[in-house]
Order: sequence, then structure tokens, then C-alpha cells
Amino acid sequence: MTDLSFSSSAATGVPTELDELVAVMARLRGPGGCPWDADQTHESLVQYLIEETYELVEAIETGNRDDMLEELGDVLYQVLFHADIAAHTPGEDFDIQDVAAQMTAKMVGRHPHVFGDRVAETPDAVMEFWEDLKRSEKPGRTSVLDGIPQAMPSLALADKLLGRAEKVGLIELEGAGGVNVESEDELGALLLAIVASAKSKGLDAERALRATLRDLQGEIREHEAGVADAGIIGLAVPEA
Repeated sequence: MTDLSFSSSAATGVPTELDELVAVMARLRGPGGCPWDADQTHESLVQYLIEETYELVEAIETGNRDDMLEELGDVLYQVLFHADIAAHTPGEDFDIQDVAAQMTAKMVGRHPHVFGDRVAETPDAVMEFWEDLKRSEKPGRTSVLDGIPQAMPSLALADKLLGRAEKVGLIELEGAGGVNVESEDELGALLLAIVASAKSKGLDAERALRATLRDLQGEIREHEAGVADAGIIGLAVPEA
């Protein structure tokens, strides 16, 4: 068994700040607590999880330490909220400790170069077997597209899909597109100009990109099918 020598509140007998936050959540959603908190469901909280996540992203990008501390707490609270709901929902029956235990097992299993005898001294070496580990965890996935959330923002989804298209050999990204940008400042200005041009003509840039991405996914699946027919295997890379 892997030795994880971490200190814990159970070992010291002193509640941690995280223990206290879990207790606050239990009080708010328990008898005599807050009616609003007690009334929430996984579905009703989705909007807040998305909002808090975007606020955390903004804090990270602006480099504001205090804002990052606050927004990390807000995202953490959403995780605790969902776990507490699950703990009191028949058929789900798991709590934050179960969430932590599953994630610990997942991370230990995915880092045999740290917790086992696998050798990987560079990030590239880690990536060489990382995808194999993910594939073994999700044997039912047959496409590089499996596991990619379609609700991602369109630009993030485009980046993910282009990476998958390159991985299966459908496209070559180096020099692709014929657009020469040297920095993110230049790229941001170009993207804004494209959206402004679309808006001036009454076009929906978000919808247009999503339509194109649906077409790209169709091309990727057709390519994968052709590769499979040719007897080449091992291209599917499931997501986390």
C-alpha cells in the first residue's frame, strides 16, 4: 500500500479550517438551518458553479492574491455543497470524504512515477503513459472525442477539438490557418476584430463557431472510422 504521510485532524484531534467549513455547511442545510440552502439541488446550483468558476478564472488572470483566495473558497464551497446534497440523497449516498478518497486513489494511480516504480523525469515522459492510464480507466470510450464537454466555451472547445484532430492525424496544426500572430495581445485584438465584423453584419460569432466545430467533430469521427477500417488502433484518448 502506498504510504501517504499527511497530517490530519484525526491524527491531531484538532479540527482543521476545512473541517469547520464542512460543519458550517451541515449546519446551514440541517434542521433549523437556512431554508434556501436546504432547498437546493445539484441542478439548481449549476448556475452558481459556473459563475464562481469564471470569477476564479478572472482572479487568476488578473493575478490578484486576495481575490484568488476568495474565489477558490467559493469554488470549494460549491464542491462541499454538492457533496452534502449527495450525502442526503437516496441513491447517491456519498459525502466529501468519499469524493476526496476517490480523487486520492485516482491521482495515486495516475502517478506511478511518484507513488510506484515507473520512471518519468520530464513532463513529456509523463505524457507518454498518461494517456494509456486514462484509456485503461475508460475502456468503453472509442473516440478521441469521448468525454469532451460540449458545453465548454466555443474557443476552449475549438482548442480541444483541434488538438484531438491533430492527434488522430486529420490535420497538421503547424502553420495552419494562414494567420500570423506572435503574441496573445495580437491574437486578442484579431479575435475582437472578427467578432466586431460579425456583429456589424448581424452574424452570431458564437453560433457560427459552434456550427463549424460540429462539422469538425463529424470529420474526426469519419477519420477515426476510416483508420479503424484500415486496421490501425490505439488512437482513442479518453478525457479525465
